[in-house]
Amino acid sequence: MTIFAIVFIDLLGFGIVIPLLPLYAERYHPSALEFGLLLSSFSAMQFLFAPVLGRLSDRFGRKPVLLVSLAGSVAGYVLFAFAGSLAALFAARIIDGISGGNISTAQAYVADVTKPEDRAKGMGVVGAAFGLGFIFGPAIAGVTVLWGPAAPGLAAAAMSACALLATAFFLEEPEHSGPARASRRGMFQAVRDRRILLVLVVFFLVTFALSNFEATFSQFLHDRMGATPTAVALFFVYVGVLISLVQGGAIRPLSKRFGEPVLAVAGILFVALGLFLMPLAVTGGALRLVLIPLTLGIGAANPALSSFVSKISGSRERGTVLGAYQSMSSLGRILGPLWGEYAYFRLGPTGPQWTGAVVAASAGALAVWAVSARPPANPVSD
Repeated sequence: MTIFAIVFIDLLGFGIVIPLLPLYAERYHPSALEFGLLLSSFSAMQFLFAPVLGRLSDRFGRKPVLLVSLAGSVAGYVLFAFAGSLAALFAARIIDGISGGNISTAQAYVADVTKPEDRAKGMGVVGAAFGLGFIFGPAIAGVTVLWGPAAPGLAAAAMSACALLATAFFLEEPEHSGPARASRRGMFQAVRDRRILLVLVVFFLVTFALSNFEATFSQFLHDRMGATPTAVALFFVYVGVLISLVQGGAIRPLSKRFGEPVLAVAGILFVALGLFLMPLAVTGGALRLVLIPLTLGIGAANPALSSFVSKISGSRERGTVLGAYQSMSSLGRILGPLWGEYAYFRLGPTGPQWTGAVVAASAGALAVWAVSARPPANPVSD
């Protein structure tokens, strides 16, 4: 699928930058607050601009928005490559965060070109592109940084440039988007459906729980198990591979057998279970076993929720709704790490896992309510 290649290539660039950003920032001796703001600036911009890009894609088409946003990613990565100050790093992350809202447009594209029964599989393919980008991107960063500090940023820019060219020459505008079908009623009209509001809250809570865990996982591995940086990296690769396998291969048969609502609820509860069991793991082998339900849950819940919300939103508002959906993810990635670090130092290394399990279990309860809620009496038309 062309959209898979585009998302994968673009996320390779993201995966290249992420492991190097803290190291590059340290050159300028930022304060703790400046460091935190730099690391959260990308997600903050995604939170603000994902709905905007989604809305624009509803009005003007998916392809034009993807082209503009990918061009922004190229610019952001080039600026990152040649950043000579902390302010330039901030500018690079802000530009790329604004452009990074294009994932909601890619999801809307998938929703446009897939049949309802294949929607979860399509969303799973986009999710698999995420996972593969986070596996191969850091590996590329580790090689290119040997060629000089600017090389990783230029490599990331080259990846996004390839995605831009692939979009321009190989991606066709889907039939169900564009100005003729765009609605002027906006997000407020779309979320009259209580199910959409509930799914947005559920996705925020799940992302918050996972981000609170992810931000402190390296510390947990080092403090509890004495893991080396190499061992920490291998754990992250292990998680990424498992998620990619689930989202790339198992989602379609699972969604056909159980349906997206059941898959979403079960996935979230598996996330809660994995986070609950993690503090009990005292060896590397035990932790790898505990990570299986966690990664199964992540791999199942995310595409199932994306598919479900795309089905219950009208085609005229789908990009807008999916943009808001991605904004909830970005908000979770802004607040989750802040709470995770606070819980780690106040409650100990297991604090983020315990609190994340409680939040994920709450999200599971809300998900049951969301999937069983009735549609509005006057639904937004397709």
